[in-house]
Amino acid sequence: MNQINVHDLALWLADTARPAPLLLDVREPWELQTAALIGSLNIPMQQIPARVGEVDGARDIVAVCHHGSRSMQVAYFLERQGMARVYNLTGGIDAWSQQVDPAVPRY
Repeated sequence: MNQINVHDLALWLADTARPAPLLLDVREPWELQTAALIGSLNIPMQQIPARVGEVDGARDIVAVCHHGSRSMQVAYFLERQGMARVYNLTGGIDAWSQQVDPAVPRY
């Protein structure tokens, strides 16, 4: 499984010549109400096995959570399902708030 930091993800998202990854936010809905990345697909971690068909495995996927632990577990799961281009966002949305976009609230 690949790791990606928030700075590299920000560069990737800003690069219009490169296809944007699927941002798979595995946090709970209440967490998304507090802080979210625009355009992310929310499937809470516990629902991933039942809803894995909603994840487009043909795309690059960046799994996101609060600090990077839940998303790492989901990224490993997705790889075991045959999805090859999966990344875990190290530091999660909290690192994004601190290092990339302070307008995204911390919690």
